[in-house]
Order: sequence, then C-alpha cells, then structure tokens
Amino acid sequence: MTTTLDPELEQLVYERPDSLVDCATHYCPGCTHGVAHRLIAEVIDEMGIREKTIGVASVGCSVFAYNYFNFDFVQAPHGRAPAMATGVKRVLPDRFVITYQGDGDMASIGMAEVVHAAARGENICVFFINNANYGMTGGQMAPTTLPGQKTSSSPSGRDIETQGYPIRAAELLATLDGASYVVRRSLHDPKNIRLAKKAIRTAFEVQARGLGFSMVEMLSICPTNWGMTPLQSLQWLEEKMVPYYALNDFKVHPAVAEIRI
Repeated sequence: MTTTLDPELEQLVYERPDSLVDCATHYCPGCTHGVAHRLIAEVIDEMGIREKTIGVASVGCSVFAYNYFNFDFVQAPHGRAPAMATGVKRVLPDRFVITYQGDGDMASIGMAEVVHAAARGENICVFFINNANYGMTGGQMAPTTLPGQKTSSSPSGRDIETQGYPIRAAELLATLDGASYVVRRSLHDPKNIRLAKKAIRTAFEVQARGLGFSMVEMLSICPTNWGMTPLQSLQWLEEKMVPYYALNDFKVHPAVAEIRI
C-alpha cells in the first residue's frame, strides 16, 4: 500500500545543515556534543561562510570533529588548538577560524595556549565544551570537576583541600584585555540551547568585524562517565553545574554590544 502525503498538511521543521556530514558519530548516547555540532553548523550555513571556515579539532571526545563537520579542519596536538588557530588565522586572515575543545583539553593541558591567545586578542572563536570530566579517557577528574563530584580518579569526590577548586574558564579569560566576547551558555534544555546558538552567532560576528578573541563556553552532559541516564544528567547539570558555573556574559566589548542577533 502506498501512502501519498499531502504537502499542505506537512511542515518541514528541521533538516541536516550542509555544514554537517551525513554520518554516524562516535559520541555516547545522550551526549550533547552533537547538539553543539548542530548549532555551530547551523550558524555557518545561515551566514553562508562554509567555504571560508577552518576548524581546529582538539584531543578529547571531540578528536574526530573533522569527520563530522563539512568544511576544512585540521587536527592539533593536545591542548594546542588555540596556538594552531592563531597560525592559521594569521596566514589566512580572510578565513573564519574556530577551535572546538573540551575541558581537559582547553582548561588543563591547553590552558597556557588559550590564555595567551586571548591576551593577544587573536581574532578567532573558541567553542569550549565543559562536561566536568575527562570524557574520552575514562571520566577522570578534570579542572572543571565540581567540589565533591565523584570521578574515576576521585572516587570519594573532589577534595578541595588536596585537589583545589574548579577553574571557571570564562571568568578567567574575561579578565584579559585582548578578549572581546566571553560568555557561558548551557545545552540542557531548549531555551538554553537557543541562547547558545545566539552566542555562537555573535562570536562569528565578532570575528567577522575583526574585534578580537571570543570564547563561548557550553555546559554539556556526560551520561556514560557520570553514571546516569541522559535525563538524569540533564537534571544534574541544571541543579549542580549551573549554580557553580553561572550562565552569563562575562566580557562584551562595546562594539560587540552593538551586534544584534
């Protein structure tokens, strides 16, 4: 039996962005890396800049990002994505250059690179996925792991007396004069996902106008390593991560404030 669909009764609400490859990913079920990928790809399509965008992949769960985005990508050594992006942007200043990094990569091994890129005011966009652990290597404690949070390397919970406090990367980078746009968003519900997309678009507009360094931090879930279902993970992010990692605009250059998305 063949069913004929009436186009007047249907409305297309979503289709895969051209900037995403039509393939399966290696991400665990429930992981919000896929949501972040989609938002970045949608913005690139909407701006019509796919042929002018170059991404730099980190080492971590996002190590295969170059297989999923349908535009030019290069792979950086662990933590060195901002340094590589700096070189790419200086050689090809007319390109849109982005890095896509996790917390172990950017906030630990690559902290020096991102701090100095921001201090120099490099005209690049950094997209920072914060899921509070080293996701790829087994869920070990990361610089962003919350106080008391249990991980595979802190089974009794993060002890601030011996292991220190989590690093709030957005607040840290916002103190640097070279940074023009530094914000934190979350991917735990539709409202915040829409706000994250607006921030991503703003970051691209900052680069288009040559205003300097931008960083969008996105709080993300890791159901596998957190030992939770995806739904439980979304609730935990909202109840535990958001109070510690405030969703806010931490640095907005006056010229950036004039951009209306």
